[in-house]
Amino acid sequence: MEQHPSGLKLASWLVAAGRTVDPGASLNVPPIPASNFILGQGRSYARGDSTPTWEALEEVIGGLEAGKAVAFASGMAAVAAIFDQLPSGARVVLPDDCYQGVVGLAMAGAARGRWSVQRIALTDTAAWQQACTEADLIWLESPSNPLLTVADLDVICAAPRKPGTIVAVDNTFATPLNQQPLELGATVSVQSATKFIGGHSDLLAGVVTTRDEALWQQLHQTRTLAGAIPGTLEAFLAVRGARTLALRLERAQYNAMILAQRLLEHPLVTCVRYPGLPSHPTHTTAKRLLKGFGTIISFDVAGGAATADAVCRHVRLIRHATSLGAVESTMERRAAVAGQEHLPPSLLRLSVGIEDVHDLWNDLDAAIRATIT
Repeated sequence: MEQHPSGLKLASWLVAAGRTVDPGASLNVPPIPASNFILGQGRSYARGDSTPTWEALEEVIGGLEAGKAVAFASGMAAVAAIFDQLPSGARVVLPDDCYQGVVGLAMAGAARGRWSVQRIALTDTAAWQQACTEADLIWLESPSNPLLTVADLDVICAAPRKPGTIVAVDNTFATPLNQQPLELGATVSVQSATKFIGGHSDLLAGVVTTRDEALWQQLHQTRTLAGAIPGTLEAFLAVRGARTLALRLERAQYNAMILAQRLLEHPLVTCVRYPGLPSHPTHTTAKRLLKGFGTIISFDVAGGAATADAVCRHVRLIRHATSLGAVESTMERRAAVAGQEHLPPSLLRLSVGIEDVHDLWNDLDAAIRATIT
């Protein structure tokens, strides 16, 4: 596992960072539900001056990604703060496969004349390099949601760019343990802490990390003015969840590889997408750039949308639910989600959790066979 500048491995940093050090203080920074503070000691109002609980989360994630972090109320609040840095008439470039929330935000802004939007296939590295010299915001998502395409991030992030261009990487699927966008040359790395950072399906939060001090100040100001602040309990839970990220990711990735290999051989499964499989179109790129192949599998079942919906209804251990990155395995048919109608109708996105892999397989196999045979 990668080493933190402190000399610790990242797994150790996750456990050690964001803690109090004063003698007699609590070991963990507690949830501090304060809106305002006694004047004269540096803080006055939480929306602009933060709280120790938010700052603990920012220390953990900022240090994990070797930058400086700003925490937000949700992943989409973090995304919106980046878009808010764009000048009027900006040019935005998005991948062909991208989280529908980002696409919705970008297209809504384009409809109001705030910017124009271009879509580029994630695998068209040359087009992305060219876009870096012309666009104001390069938005990358790797692995992508839900087709799990892995982009040539090292090449794209190192490409010459127009002055002021922001290269943003949604690093949610990879997590900072598998990929370090800032090390590759990205301007910002974005995490939906709702997912792997929190890890327990019990919070909404987002974090943006950058090494650009001026941009960090602007993002902090955007959060203050927009009021997109993280909740106190959510920030506390996100820090607590992050402590076990390395363990959870290790177990879930182990499970995901086994399930992907078995799904590949299943007679009632027509397509399996997982970056760890040699059959995946960007497997070679994934091996070069990712330290682990992640916990998300997308696969198609024979029989179309109705069959895929039936599989979701028949699973018992795996939960039929949206979102991902938690200790429990979840699955949904993505084309049923608004804005995702272009996806294969029978595509199921499976977020693999930390359950026993044999129990997961038995549940998944039984659900597929019960609905198709």
